[in-house]
Amino acid sequence: MPDSLTRINSDRLYAALDQLGQIGRYQDEETGLQGVCRLALSAEDGEGRRLVVGWMKELGLEVRVDRIGNVYARRAGRRADLKPVMLGSHIDSVPTAGRFDGCLGVLGALEIVRSLNEHKIETLRPVEVAFFTDEEGCRFGTDMLGSAVACGRLSLDYAYELKDRDGLRLRDELEKIGFLGDCDEHVTPPHAFLECHVEQGPMLIQKGVEVGVVSGVQSISWQALTIVGKSGHAGATPMDLRADAGVAASMINLKLREMIATGHYGEMRATMGAMTPHPGLVNIVPGKVEATVDLRNPSNELMQRSETDLLAFYEEVQKREKVEIRWRQTARTPAVPFSSRLQERIVAAAERAGLSHQSIIAGAGHDAQEFAAICPAAMVFCPGEYDGISHNPREFSTPKQCSDGINVLLEVLLQLANQEDL
Repeated sequence: MPDSLTRINSDRLYAALDQLGQIGRYQDEETGLQGVCRLALSAEDGEGRRLVVGWMKELGLEVRVDRIGNVYARRAGRRADLKPVMLGSHIDSVPTAGRFDGCLGVLGALEIVRSLNEHKIETLRPVEVAFFTDEEGCRFGTDMLGSAVACGRLSLDYAYELKDRDGLRLRDELEKIGFLGDCDEHVTPPHAFLECHVEQGPMLIQKGVEVGVVSGVQSISWQALTIVGKSGHAGATPMDLRADAGVAASMINLKLREMIATGHYGEMRATMGAMTPHPGLVNIVPGKVEATVDLRNPSNELMQRSETDLLAFYEEVQKREKVEIRWRQTARTPAVPFSSRLQERIVAAAERAGLSHQSIIAGAGHDAQEFAAICPAAMVFCPGEYDGISHNPREFSTPKQCSDGINVLLEVLLQLANQEDL
């Protein structure tokens, strides 16, 4: 572990998290807690970006913005010809967020740079801190969007034409908030990519483990469904003559639970997070439902099997309920393993600090998985209180939980940034 002179300032990191968390804040009626709504490329996202870029510049970092709005801040090393070690995550949020998701990785990385500057620590390699556009995907429908474009999985043209529910085009929204950059969107592969993130689940906190060593990210598949039936009077339309889009949507939701219960799809997880009936009135049979399906699986093979069987079930529902089901893939990423060598370094750093650790697979998607396609990549998870709840105002990690993860990241960074090889 870095000695006491090169550890981060936990209070300063927590204050930065709180300050960024004031942008897009709202009062959650259900919990009475302060939540965060900072959707990608919204006015709030623009304000948050300007705050973080200001901090980057205060630290003397060289800031650049690419054509998808990703922001990179470079700290010089002794050897400018060597590839940098990159630390990063995101600062956009879901509509019902807490303060930590993504932001811990970005602000923790900046706190590492502050600590290096304070103690005049030079590194052989440059160090870069980055945050990426629309990691959450809840506004424009494609998660890890900025990092996927940067690493080549998605094209810039595809991203530019994405629209939100109000028909607003992504490129126009980038320009509106002032983050339509002019740097090449294709990132030069760094020496390594590291990301610290809250776990967003209960495994670490339930077992009393202080650091999660992330082995990889499970496969993710998103679909948008439009189910078209026939509207009718709730009292006058006989049951055998109905084409109820609401019933069809419910059948699909229950089918997902049945598929999981069979065990035929391994550790599959499934969610229909949105089901919107039209016209949505008490006395009218829904003539249309717009819905989403989120599938996750650590096995690529079992993910493909679940997708195939689900599409076959759509055909069955269409026949039984006299509806039409139109679907489109809005996101799909394979299961991604992280670098075993970097995982070993994270384990060693945790052990030197006297921190308990556990190998864990990421249930959510992360920017690090995109970088794993072009360079060695790894993640550190911090536990969260309240069973690790996330995408919720109750999301909460203590100052110690945050600083433990960032200090582990700091040690691994110093190793990587001062060596020519992994």
